[in-house]
Amino acid sequence: MTIEDSVWVDIKLLRVGLYIELDVGWMSHPFPTGSFKISSHKQIETLQSLGQPRIRCIPSKSDPDPAAEQEAARARAQTAALDERQLAALREKEQRRLRAAALAAQDRSLVVCERRFGESVRLYRKALDQVQTQPKVVAEQCQAMVGTYVSELLDHGEASIRLLSEAAGDKSSMHPVNVTIVSLLLGKAMGLQSGELQDLGMAAFLHDIGKVNVPDRVRWVEENFSTAEYRMYQEHVAQGVNLARAMELRPGAQLAIAQHHELADGSGFPARIKGDAMSVAGRILALVNRYDNLCNPSRPATALTPHEALSLIFAQLKTRFDAAALSAFIRMMGVYPPGSVVQLIDDRYAIVVSVNSARPLKPRVIVHEPSVPKHEALILDLEYAPQLGIRRSLKPANLPPSALDYLAPRQRICYFFEQAPDPESPEPVA
Repeated sequence: MTIEDSVWVDIKLLRVGLYIELDVGWMSHPFPTGSFKISSHKQIETLQSLGQPRIRCIPSKSDPDPAAEQEAARARAQTAALDERQLAALREKEQRRLRAAALAAQDRSLVVCERRFGESVRLYRKALDQVQTQPKVVAEQCQAMVGTYVSELLDHGEASIRLLSEAAGDKSSMHPVNVTIVSLLLGKAMGLQSGELQDLGMAAFLHDIGKVNVPDRVRWVEENFSTAEYRMYQEHVAQGVNLARAMELRPGAQLAIAQHHELADGSGFPARIKGDAMSVAGRILALVNRYDNLCNPSRPATALTPHEALSLIFAQLKTRFDAAALSAFIRMMGVYPPGSVVQLIDDRYAIVVSVNSARPLKPRVIVHEPSVPKHEALILDLEYAPQLGIRRSLKPANLPPSALDYLAPRQRICYFFEQAPDPESPEPVA
């Protein structure tokens, strides 16, 4: 059997007569073998209890589905009697059904991502409140969250970076979640293993935790800081390391927190070490932290678009960051990271909402389509629209008013991750 001989079947759609292949270890299920034809409803109940959302099926070894055959026969008989107008009506109805199903799936995925982002934001706020009195409790809670992220990224195949709404929180709590998500995706792209990703994720989530011990007015760097204020701001790194020790974080996480403002050319702080003396996690964290601060500064009026932020880092700041990390970051984010406002080659406007790190040059976009209500706009995957491409990136202020209202560009950029769309099942092109 080859992979082409099999299909995935939703666990809820199992039936007697299907020949299945279990993609889990033999100790993870009670059956004598991992490949067999389902012969009873009891077996179906057992399979559904395994916690797998879908199971591989081999149609060539399965019994025909009597209900499906009967339905197909009825459909053939009915279709033969229909005239061209009726066929067109059926096709239109089916297209509406498919579109509604795709829109529902799209909305569900976004709701899940935004819910989990919100949960992470609330955990960070809790960590800020409790880290000085219950550091080990905070570490345990954060470790559990990061461990879940790492497991999902390593076990669920390709991941897409997903743009969220702005309703997720203020900068102080959104920033660490953004940095954690993007750092873990970059770490995975660079080949880090589970333990290394765990340390990176903990450092990313807690890299600014030391700001609880610096004055409010210097928690976010400003261009007009006095020398004394800038020194106070820099103190958050040492304060963060002290709290990391109190939380008993692993050495790799502590080191990355200590290095998250160091730069490859030695111009960072507090130790002014150069890139070859930095840990891999420290190099990743320094880059992602700067990217998010460019997109989400303390004063939104100074924000860069994701495309502008990436371009600035590559064109003017690349000597400050590790070359391998920056190269992998650009490959992962694509030329137009999520949140970028773009104009397509057919002159329509769009916003990039998702980038598959394995195919970054073909992001998924929402297109300004006046004939479609904006709440019904389907995401268009440019992977499956070869006739379309992106002409240029735009500032939101340069959009026509109708497109600006329709696309609703985010003032603050929030990211999460979701399972990448199946390349074997392209979405309909709108």
